[in-house]
Amino acid sequence: MSSRPELKVDDEGGFIKFFKSLSPKDNDTIRVFDRGDWYTAHDEDASFIAKTVYKTTSVLRQLGRNDSSGLPSVTMSITVFRNFLREALFRLGKRIEVWESSGRMNWKVTKQASPGNLQDIEEELGGQFDGAPIILAVKVSAKASEARNVGVCFADASVRELGVSEFLDNDLYSNFESLLIQLGVKECLIQVDKTDKDVELAKLKTIIDSCGIAISERASTDFGIRDIDQDLARLLKDDKAAGTLPQTYLKLAMGSAAALIKYLGVLHDNTNFGQYQLYQHDLSQFMKLDASALKALNLMPGPRDGAKNMSLYGLLNHCKTPIGSRLMSQWLKQPLMSKKEIEKRQQLVEAFVEDTELRQTMQEEHLRSIPDLYRLAKRFQKKMANLEDVVKAYQVVIRLPGFIGTLEGVIDEQYQEPLDEAYTIKIREHSDSLAKLVEMVETTVDLAAMDNHEYIIKPEFDDSLRTIRKKLDQLKHDMDQEHRSVGKDLDQEVEKKLFLENHKTHGWCFRLTRTEAGCIRNKGKYSEVSTQKNGVFFTTSKLQSYRREFDQLSENYNRTQSSLVNEVVGVAASYCPVIEQLAGVLAHMDVIVSFAHCSVHAPTSYVRPKIHPRGKGNTILKEARHPCMEMQDDIQFITNDVTLERGSSEFLIITGPNMGGKSTYIRQIGVIALMAQIGCFVPCSEAELTIYDCILARVGASDSQLKGVSTFMAEMLETANILKSATSESLIIIDELGRGTSTYDGFGLAWAISEHIIKEIGCQSMFATHFHELTALVDQYPQVKNLHVVAHIDDNGKAKREVTLLYKVEDGICDQSFGIHVAELVRFPEKVVNMAKRKADELEDFTSKHEGQAVKYEKEDVEQGSALLKDVLVKWNQECEGKELSKEQKVGLMKELVKGNEKLLANPFFQSIKAL
Repeated sequence: MSSRPELKVDDEGGFIKFFKSLSPKDNDTIRVFDRGDWYTAHDEDASFIAKTVYKTTSVLRQLGRNDSSGLPSVTMSITVFRNFLREALFRLGKRIEVWESSGRMNWKVTKQASPGNLQDIEEELGGQFDGAPIILAVKVSAKASEARNVGVCFADASVRELGVSEFLDNDLYSNFESLLIQLGVKECLIQVDKTDKDVELAKLKTIIDSCGIAISERASTDFGIRDIDQDLARLLKDDKAAGTLPQTYLKLAMGSAAALIKYLGVLHDNTNFGQYQLYQHDLSQFMKLDASALKALNLMPGPRDGAKNMSLYGLLNHCKTPIGSRLMSQWLKQPLMSKKEIEKRQQLVEAFVEDTELRQTMQEEHLRSIPDLYRLAKRFQKKMANLEDVVKAYQVVIRLPGFIGTLEGVIDEQYQEPLDEAYTIKIREHSDSLAKLVEMVETTVDLAAMDNHEYIIKPEFDDSLRTIRKKLDQLKHDMDQEHRSVGKDLDQEVEKKLFLENHKTHGWCFRLTRTEAGCIRNKGKYSEVSTQKNGVFFTTSKLQSYRREFDQLSENYNRTQSSLVNEVVGVAASYCPVIEQLAGVLAHMDVIVSFAHCSVHAPTSYVRPKIHPRGKGNTILKEARHPCMEMQDDIQFITNDVTLERGSSEFLIITGPNMGGKSTYIRQIGVIALMAQIGCFVPCSEAELTIYDCILARVGASDSQLKGVSTFMAEMLETANILKSATSESLIIIDELGRGTSTYDGFGLAWAISEHIIKEIGCQSMFATHFHELTALVDQYPQVKNLHVVAHIDDNGKAKREVTLLYKVEDGICDQSFGIHVAELVRFPEKVVNMAKRKADELEDFTSKHEGQAVKYEKEDVEQGSALLKDVLVKWNQECEGKELSKEQKVGLMKELVKGNEKLLANPFFQSIKAL
């Protein structure tokens, strides 16, 4: 990269000595040194950045000598540093320390960041992150029994809220896993206790890791609750609140709160005092999802997902605001369980679906002009705000009447009331509350100066400001005169080829395009100050004098207005709670409008599904489609009906060829169920669904060999989680089971698991399998139904049969697999394919031969034949005992005993043994 800064350090030896004296850090922490306009990293951190950001170690430079006393280093521009922050925090789960120097070798850490704690570097990230950075601390009390008590405390530092929850969990911690997904946790603090609980700690780490969450280990002393009462009393808004908090019985959650408060360092910042709220999170108010379901349903974009439509979030997210995008991410992980709340959202989506003008006006005119209001409020709270932030808040407020006017323009009465309740009334209230802010800004701020990106107090507001402003205006007039004069002298058109600009480094100066710049060369009265891509900057002695005076007056203006600015910012800061409430309303609207946009713009419009209460009603989908799959290029999606009826088709077994569409069919049902429970319309022509309390999935071979977990072991762990977590109101999706072991073991497990789900759990389930023998379950259980994906086979009398996959799901069984056909599709060598066919035929002949004999005898035959054979063997043993007989004599004796037993010879079971 040509823009990479040069490695120039004043006292190389001193810095190397200082760096090598630093205390050791863990592998997940990266130290970066701020050098003003650029950054450096050193030693193994430099190598990591070289490989991660620059993708080559050739960017490494040596600080000091080229031997062991030197220090491998890398430099980063501000832009590269910001990109590195996003990569390190969001994708790699690293922690960052930013060091700054306040003098000769006086370096100290000024900023710290981790995936769940972005407070210090929010400015550098520019608010560009999906989902709120939730950080969670967990404390577990494992009893001798299977039940575990789990206490958590979590926070999104940007909105000053602490959530607590305490619940019982099983030995697989499936409730804890659901909570991590519901909250979209980015970082997890766990208690490290070397004495015991190592097994429990390992389990927790495995779950946290499987959800892609960064882990921070903290000492068990951090989880002590001795000071938590007084800490919360200082942080919470209501002084009395600390005395009435649920900590009396949520001891584990309070221990987690203590660790989280210490880790975030919120008590070190006085602006946090009296600003926090504490609430209790109820795990059961949202549908539970595990990490496998998250992957199976492609909920969130993966690191390798190229196209936006590969994930449900990418497909549905047409939000125009950062706050809307973050809420969308939250809603996808928190599907609702209340029929009433789901239908409220559906009604709002329908309003925007039916009224095209309303939807487009909101998206294109109103919502797209809303900044990140939570981030704006945070700047005020942290006393980092300036006049520009006040103006941003003002610009939002003056747009609110536009929102209200558009909403009031809705003619259809059935939508007016829900829209009023959700948006119009709330926006009007917030607009009224913020009216005084508008008044203050219009009275004090010079809104006309905003065109030049200047944020200043009106000169009329103060006499001394008025005097300075007059002089500044006069100077600007003089500079314009000089601009015209230079244009005449150089014969260059003003504002077309010769520009007067306020350069961020050189102040007011002239600029010519690089092609025209030759005209100032060899002319003594013009002096060049800088050559850049957009042209050559130069000045004259007159302009220099004006510029100096202008800068001095501007400084005076800023000094004079600073107390007024502080006053205005202080008043604006008092509106933070209203701004945050307004942000919640606008984010909600943004997500609902986005749902409506997707529902209308899909290849075939989505429909509003009918919702049945929990535990009641069936799931019946007509012409269902996979929403992400149908958006892929060159795909003509084949629709299928789905019927999950209690008592007659609640357990579906789907057989059929590889690549025939079994996985897509069962996954699309899960995706549609989730879409319905977040309040979105669904990709069907008609739909009715029951409310599910959780979606549990077991799909694909999730090999974790690096962690010492085989394909089969991973499969069994996921299935164990399903069997322990599912209730009669769950939806289970199993795509292939028992593939990582022998056919017989795999089939035995698949059968036993299916029977357990049918008999013990009794929930709606779908099982895609290649074990055709599983289809026999339909003979024993009325709630089982067999389906198959259709393939058309055309022999045509040729040696090579043609197989056409139709992707259509129909009733009944598919009685053959098409594995060899898939091998042909991917152009396996012909010899290999022919050998496979020959061996498959041999195995089929062998199996059918023995299976054919096996079905000739009944249970009674087996029992009778076994008893008769036992008698013969006992007699034979008695005859042989004590006699020295040869092998041939013993065999002859056995034959005689069998020959003389007509009953035994007539027994079908004995006949099959004799044949073997």
